[in-house]
Amino acid sequence: MIRIGLLGCGRIGQVHARTLRGMDSATVVAVSDFFPKAAEKLAESCKADVRTTDEIIASPDIDAVVVGTPTDTHFDIIKAAAKAGKAIFCEKPVDMSANNIRKLIGHVETAGVAFFTAFNRRFDPNFANVQKRIVAGEIGSVEIVTILSRDPSPPPISYIKSSGGIFRDMMIHDFDMARFLLGEDPLSVFAVGSSLVNPEIGKVGDVDTAAVTLTTASGKICQISNSRRATYGYDQRIEVHGSGGMLRAANVLANTVDVATADGFRAAPAMNFFLERYEAAYAIEMHSFVAHLQDNTVAIPTIKDGLQAQVIADAAAKSLEQGVPISIN
Repeated sequence: MIRIGLLGCGRIGQVHARTLRGMDSATVVAVSDFFPKAAEKLAESCKADVRTTDEIIASPDIDAVVVGTPTDTHFDIIKAAAKAGKAIFCEKPVDMSANNIRKLIGHVETAGVAFFTAFNRRFDPNFANVQKRIVAGEIGSVEIVTILSRDPSPPPISYIKSSGGIFRDMMIHDFDMARFLLGEDPLSVFAVGSSLVNPEIGKVGDVDTAAVTLTTASGKICQISNSRRATYGYDQRIEVHGSGGMLRAANVLANTVDVATADGFRAAPAMNFFLERYEAAYAIEMHSFVAHLQDNTVAIPTIKDGLQAQVIADAAAKSLEQGVPISIN
């Protein structure tokens, strides 16, 4: 039985708690949150204790921590948890600073603890199926990958101000997905962006509409487009074209029922929130993390995967600022 300390009782903490409650191989021992009422409510549903973050990290009855706290708290939590010998499941981004992530890699490797960067989209059943079939050679050698991610509406300006920008906050998922599907790391990035959804986003130094082209050493290309607005719901699609064919994962709708009348065909609406769209992925990734701990195998995505996505995001932001392609170091 893997004994878990849950740090952060907000939306994502509640999602992970639901998964853990249904597992025979793991249990939530204790939770913590800046807001006591949130911690108390989640602790009650998990039949767990409420403790401080420091108490959870120091507790001998806890094997691993799930870090779902604000990003600016991650560095200190991860450093302390690694030193205490806890396995770590961390929501993206690991940290807003690539240099800080490099320092954390040192702490994690010195401590010899498992570290899982929670890029949940790798565990989406459809996206994972595409990647598995790429590896099996079903479409030959990958030539170009297309990733589309569009949110139903932008977050509050207060969130935008501290988000790190669209590349580090939103597109970072797609940078990891690009690496997942390309099978190699991109060496250059060219980004463009505009504020078309909400001018206030532009005023605080960010964009809400962006497109990026990634290129690998072998010449493979990945095109990514993001928008903070999709009037039809949460839009997540990928397409991979190879020398022998094409694989495509369509958007997930509320149901699979179509209706046909004299006016034409009509499908169900798209999911309207990321927690609904990726409900299965969140559950699968937690099961994967626990299984890695039980089997004493490397938990993937690793902290180095978190670093690579952050480095690409930094390069994309620099490309947008300078208006030129940027080499990815």
